[in-house]
Amino acid sequence: MKWKLALISEHASPLVTVGGIDAGGQNIAVAELAQHLAQLNYEIDIFTRWDDKNQPEIVEWQPGIRVVHVKAGPVQIVPKEEILCYMAEFADNVIRFSQRENHPYRLVHAHFFMSALVAAEVKKELKIPFVITFHALGKVRRLSQGDCDKFPAERFCIEERVINEADQLVALCPQDRDDLINLYGADPEKITVIPNGFNPEEFYLVDKALARTMLGLNSNEFLILQLGRMVPRKGVDNVVQAVSCLKKRHDVDVKVRLLIVGGESDLPDPAATPEIARLQQLAQLEGIVDQVTFVGRRGRDVLRYYYSAADVFVATPWYEPFGITPLEAMACGVPVIGSNVGGIKYTVIDGQTGFLVPPKDPEALADKLNILIQHPRLRNTLKAKAIRRVYKEFTWLNVAQMTATMYEKVGIQIPVQLGVRRSLTGVLSAAQLSRSA
Repeated sequence: MKWKLALISEHASPLVTVGGIDAGGQNIAVAELAQHLAQLNYEIDIFTRWDDKNQPEIVEWQPGIRVVHVKAGPVQIVPKEEILCYMAEFADNVIRFSQRENHPYRLVHAHFFMSALVAAEVKKELKIPFVITFHALGKVRRLSQGDCDKFPAERFCIEERVINEADQLVALCPQDRDDLINLYGADPEKITVIPNGFNPEEFYLVDKALARTMLGLNSNEFLILQLGRMVPRKGVDNVVQAVSCLKKRHDVDVKVRLLIVGGESDLPDPAATPEIARLQQLAQLEGIVDQVTFVGRRGRDVLRYYYSAADVFVATPWYEPFGITPLEAMACGVPVIGSNVGGIKYTVIDGQTGFLVPPKDPEALADKLNILIQHPRLRNTLKAKAIRRVYKEFTWLNVAQMTATMYEKVGIQIPVQLGVRRSLTGVLSAAQLSRSA
């Protein structure tokens, strides 16, 4: 056994089914990273907020991995934008748990800014170094979403604090690194670029005809797949509008279908997932209801069949810190059309493994879709290059090895920076007073 690590992911548990409003890439990343670090002989506890009374405090999840449910506020689901006020309790309980376990952790890896705030307090109290993967930066989110961003304003000063106090920062892509430096003044020497990945045992090429037969899909349609969290910033409305543009602007001689996978329930329920209701209304307005199929939430064990059944995977969010679904699609041999933003412009090579388009531009997306419809040989070329790229650069084992190298550097070479301990409650109180002034 190498070290015992504490991974903190306050709102994104590895145990939940992804695809809902608050369950997506971070849940997958924490789960996969932990499992592959365990294969490298690390022992891991994942700390996440306790939001289900039916779950025990400690779940022996995988060999060498425990999920520890931390009491922080009511034991019920709370939107992630509303749980910052519970992080003082979260930090206190993580510290107590470590003390109860006789201080086993050599390093803390925080995921998201609130987890980093907890890790900073753990470092002050227990002298344990910590690293951060933000998964999304508040200033980037605010620039993209404006008033739609519901996180409290104190997020910005918290991010600035933890960036300064962390021993290492993980940037998921070059754009993430640039944002840390340019928007937060982060020390470039403290930043390591480590992407997210995909699991080759879970996502691989399945014969298209077989996949469509298993899913009950028409074998003669050109199938566009949209898969992921159902929230406005993911730009699913852009894809719906692009299908409409395709119908109006291009002479397409095949039936085109848009398959939308995701939501809060296994059946596509507009009441449970308001974004589905909005998209259904948009499809009605665009006159393409018969071309759009909402599937609902699906378990990760069947997602490879949806990817493999598709002719193209589309991901056109307004912004995207990384984006795991394009990797999964490429691993299944599907070309990707993605927004020219964040991590997508890093993983998708324009014209080689897919195409990049501006976000919120359905006409540009429709033009690229038409190219793929008209040129099946090009689809095959993009498919082959996509598979080669993800297997070379983006397996979770490769990601875990890069992460382990960073851990060794932090644990062996970087001394813990001691200083005057500031109360987490005090930090929140000061920020709240500043906001209300």
